[in-house]
Amino acid sequence: MTPQLQQAIRLLQLSTMDLQQEIQQALDSNPLLEMAENDEDGPPAEQSAAEEEVSTADGPMQNMEQAAADTGGDNDWDSAATDMSMPDELPVDTQWDDLLPSASAPAAAPASDDGGDTDFEGRNAASESLREQLLWQLHLTRLSDTDRLIALAIIDSSDDNGRLMMELEAIHESLSADLEVDLDEVVAVLHRLQQFEPAGVCTRNLQECLLVQLQQLPPDTPWLEQAKLILSRHLAQLGSGDYTQIMRRTRLKEHELKEVLGLIQSLDPSPGLSAAPESIEYVIPDVFVSKKDGRWLVELNPDIAPRLRINSDYASLIKRADSSADNTYLRDNLQEARWFLKSLHSRNETLMKVATKIVERQRNFLEYGAEAMKPLVLHDIAEEVDMHESTISRVTTQKYMHTPRGIFELKYFFSSHVATVSGGECSSTAIRALIKKLVAAENPRKPLSDSKITQLLEEQGIKVARRTIAKYRETLMIPPSNERKRLV
Repeated sequence: MTPQLQQAIRLLQLSTMDLQQEIQQALDSNPLLEMAENDEDGPPAEQSAAEEEVSTADGPMQNMEQAAADTGGDNDWDSAATDMSMPDELPVDTQWDDLLPSASAPAAAPASDDGGDTDFEGRNAASESLREQLLWQLHLTRLSDTDRLIALAIIDSSDDNGRLMMELEAIHESLSADLEVDLDEVVAVLHRLQQFEPAGVCTRNLQECLLVQLQQLPPDTPWLEQAKLILSRHLAQLGSGDYTQIMRRTRLKEHELKEVLGLIQSLDPSPGLSAAPESIEYVIPDVFVSKKDGRWLVELNPDIAPRLRINSDYASLIKRADSSADNTYLRDNLQEARWFLKSLHSRNETLMKVATKIVERQRNFLEYGAEAMKPLVLHDIAEEVDMHESTISRVTTQKYMHTPRGIFELKYFFSSHVATVSGGECSSTAIRALIKKLVAAENPRKPLSDSKITQLLEEQGIKVARRTIAKYRETLMIPPSNERKRLV
């Protein structure tokens, strides 16, 4: 494989963020490449956006226009621009990983040259960790030097969720023997730290975390004492959903227990995470899908990469039959720039072909939702675009499609199939959507078991084993029926 072909393959499998990083590196290292200003006349050398209409029929897709003239390695740069050729379809196969180094790149996006495009939210987002917040409150608290050292040991033993990772006895033993403190003093400092914000930090378990939050509520809070009683003595029954046992032991009626549970559910089991939330990662779609005049249109996102072109000023300095170092440097960079633009165009063209075929196959999903998703595997798309399955796999990895129903990774549209009673096929994605719909509409008093869901799907003509239902339910993070039982 030539270096140019390796570059084309590497760009093909890069995510949007990695592609922006690669483009920025190319701009920094190659003086013959530059970004085209939006207000300048004439198209740039690399068309980063393209639009293609999905026909309502399953006919062949209109091919995109091929890239401009290729370049070559001849000393005459004029003839090099026309003699060099590159295959229309990249001969990629499953041996890419053996031939190429890892295509992963730093996740950070390149810095924007335009100061007005800086991320205001990211620049002003709270960056303090939970530990920093606790230390700040500790500095404002009047404690003795010994108690302050104990408090520091407790804070250092807390995780990001605010839960202690060590037993108090272990924390006590870790303190210097010169302090001569008792375990009771460590417990006293712990109770002092539990008054810090957010409520529920520096606790040893979930039960203590919730009880500490209840202790900080006003004494006249309705159902406060009943909530403390249930959390103190009946946490096991609460976790298993055994409300009958709780009502019998606490002598609460059903409507009263419902009010108590509402108070408990208002507490935060993970106070540390809410105090220092993780930074939000935004997904940049590679492809936009929209419906116009009754037809679905597919277009590439023009903002995922800057519009590039060859720097005409530097290109005009290249002289024929000049073998000087400066001229050779410019000629080599011109060749690399042309290949880079060709590779970018090839990447966009391939992505466009694959996205268009996906939309053709999954038009019912766009119209009616996940329940109408059709079975689709990589081989199906590979046959239609005449490429290898490994190519389709790399094109659909970390590439996202913006649709009226949300943003989805291209791999989302591929799923296995399950046979139906009528002899047809049903997508596993559609089955998961049906399971989610059935669970959402179930009676909380009598949640549907996996066997019951199997029976309901069979009534709709979908024959699925109970263990398959359990597997799909777990992937949807839906708990089993005994844990979904609720009071109404």
